[in-house]
Amino acid sequence: MLYFDPLYFLFAIPPLLLAMFAQWRVKSTFQSMSEVPARMTGAQAARQMLDSAGLTQVGIERVPGHLSDHYDPRHKVLRLSDSVYSQRSMAAVGVACHEAGHAFQDAKNYAPLTIRNAAVPAANFGSGIGVTVASVGLMLSSIPLGKVLLLAGIVMFAGVVFFQVVNLPVEFDASNRARRHLVEGNIISANEEQFVAKVLNAAALTYVAGTLQAVMTLLYFIMRFMGDRR
Repeated sequence: MLYFDPLYFLFAIPPLLLAMFAQWRVKSTFQSMSEVPARMTGAQAARQMLDSAGLTQVGIERVPGHLSDHYDPRHKVLRLSDSVYSQRSMAAVGVACHEAGHAFQDAKNYAPLTIRNAAVPAANFGSGIGVTVASVGLMLSSIPLGKVLLLAGIVMFAGVVFFQVVNLPVEFDASNRARRHLVEGNIISANEEQFVAKVLNAAALTYVAGTLQAVMTLLYFIMRFMGDRR
C-alpha cells in the first residue's frame, strides 16, 4: 500500500518539511511586515498601480479569509482579504500589488499566465482523482489492472505537475512587476522596497515547495510503475 511504503516517505518528507517551513515563514513574515506602516492601504496601492497602467476597468473587491487574495481573470477583478484590503502596512501593499501584477500579465497576454489558466481544469482533476487512481493501482499492483490504473493516475497527476511548473514563472513575474511599480509609482520609497521584498520572497518559497511536492509525488509513482525498488 502506498502509505506504508518506506520509499514513499523518502520522496514525500523533504518537500513536506519545506512546505511546512514555507507556510511558517509566510505567516511570520506577513505578521512582522504588517507592523511596518505604509502610506496607503493595500487596496489603495493596488488601485494606483492599476490606474497608472490604464487598467481602470479592473475592479477591487474585499473578500473574507486570511491571505485569500487573488486575481480573477474571468471577471477582471482583484479580490483582497480583510488584512490586505484596508490595512496600511508593507505586508498589505506587497500582497495587493502582487495580485495587481497578475492583472498586468492578463492585460499583456503574458504567455505563462495564459497556459496556467488553461491548465487549471486538468490540475483540479488530477490533484484528487489522479492520486487516488494511482494509489489504487499500487494496491492492485499484483494484477494487470493495477498497472493500468497506476499509469492512468500518473497521466492525470502529470497535469498537476505541469500546472505547478508553469505557475512558478507566473508568480515570480507578478512579484517582480509589483516591486518595480511600487517604487516607480512612488507608492513606497526605494528604502522601503526591502520590506515588501521580504513578504514576496516568503510567498515565493510556498510556490517552490508546492512544485517540489508535486514533482516528487509524480517521480515516486513513475518509479513504482517502472518497477524500480532501489
